[in-house]
Amino acid sequence: MSTLSELLAEHTRLPGTAVDHLQLVVAEWQLLSDLSFADFLMWVPVEDSDDERFLCVAQARPTTAPTAHPEDMVGTVVTAAEHPQLRRAMAEGRICREEDPRWHLGVPVRRETIPVLIDRSCVAVLSRDINLAVPRVPSPLEIAYLGSAADLCQMIADGTFPAPEPTPGAHTSPRVGDGFIRLDPAGAVVFASPNALSAYHRMGHASDLVGVHLAPLTRSLISDPFDATEVVQRVRAALDGKPSMRVEAEARGAMVLFRALPLRPRGQSAGALVLVRDITEVRRRDRALMSKDATIREIHHRVKNNLQTVAALLRLQARRTGNDEARQVLEESVRRVTSIALVHETLSMSADERVSLDDVVDQVIPMMSDVATTETRVAVRREGKFGVVPAELATPLVMVLTELVQNAFEHAFEPGQRGDVLVTAERSSKWLDVVVYDDGRGLPPGFSLERTKSLGLQIVRTLVESELRGSLSLRRRTSAPGTEAVLRVPLKRRR
Repeated sequence: MSTLSELLAEHTRLPGTAVDHLQLVVAEWQLLSDLSFADFLMWVPVEDSDDERFLCVAQARPTTAPTAHPEDMVGTVVTAAEHPQLRRAMAEGRICREEDPRWHLGVPVRRETIPVLIDRSCVAVLSRDINLAVPRVPSPLEIAYLGSAADLCQMIADGTFPAPEPTPGAHTSPRVGDGFIRLDPAGAVVFASPNALSAYHRMGHASDLVGVHLAPLTRSLISDPFDATEVVQRVRAALDGKPSMRVEAEARGAMVLFRALPLRPRGQSAGALVLVRDITEVRRRDRALMSKDATIREIHHRVKNNLQTVAALLRLQARRTGNDEARQVLEESVRRVTSIALVHETLSMSADERVSLDDVVDQVIPMMSDVATTETRVAVRREGKFGVVPAELATPLVMVLTELVQNAFEHAFEPGQRGDVLVTAERSSKWLDVVVYDDGRGLPPGFSLERTKSLGLQIVRTLVESELRGSLSLRRRTSAPGTEAVLRVPLKRRR
């Protein structure tokens, strides 16, 4: 399905300012839908049509009532004869109400159309479609919701809502169901929903809110003077008709999110709408996760330091060893430990326990090249992208790659012989395919990966089968001299 901007570009000639305004309306209209207990559809006239037609370019369903349109209405085209209120609202620039309900897919629906104005020009029409199948008993909450919705809809018809500039945090602001407070023009509370009362009770206010001036009350509850001033300024700005951003404040251990919206239908002050949400538990979980992540990163950092210490001790022992075979074994151990340390170093700087394998491999390959140049004249390079992998895959993968490259250094070339080792990676949604090529002497006759006595290849087999749940094969290259090691690893872990 095409996006709002794509539909507008394809079917209208609206200027950029009009498109931006319609985007703002869509960003805010879930609030309207919830307050109205109704579906909202956005209609634009179709350009270059023989008859007057309207296209639905966006849709919002309420979370407070049953939908009037269970089907997707975006892309639907209707004529002005079928829905004359759309044409009337656009031509007259005023809200048009439908007296008799219509039946839509067996559901009685009452429609109201609201012109969307910008710079005194109507660029689209909103239809507010109410499902009448479920009877509603008027209550103070419903009356307060519908009254606020009527004011905001009139502000859309006036061209004063949403604000010309986007409001930061609008997409993550509190919703109607989180906590709803209606203020009169003087700033006194006219209505407060049960969830709003609960939020203020958590902040330390034990009595009812109705009749209380919200700004000074909130200032007295919030512990931080700066946060208190911020909230009060936002509420007073809304009473003065100015839009405001959301703001977060703490009071007696409770974290509450506020957002205030001005209500000025036809340019006359009708008070303000304040949305509040108790986010105490959300912030507590956030802090716990941040503490856990920091602890995990610190553990990786310490493991890396310990492994580097082990590698340094092994390197020191190798230098003092007179036996060439023992020295070689110790140097191989240094390489393996250093490879694991590189993975932990990367994890110590990662916030989500994922590793950019390309960065690690690009550090390992030069390290191995330095070792190789003391005995051979082999160049190593990488092609393709390994991408980002989970931490549980990173360590065995790096170990396998270093062992395969080291195996090529040790067995594919004679001392002093020039050669090339190529590591290629190809990634799909399910698999990571890695091939390590060399142009050396090739595999000896009768070679079997299952029966090999090489410690490095035994380590590789164990890691591939038990940790990576993948497959590995070593074979002679068919199109060129040398050997290729083919590794396939599933990226989705099997249980």
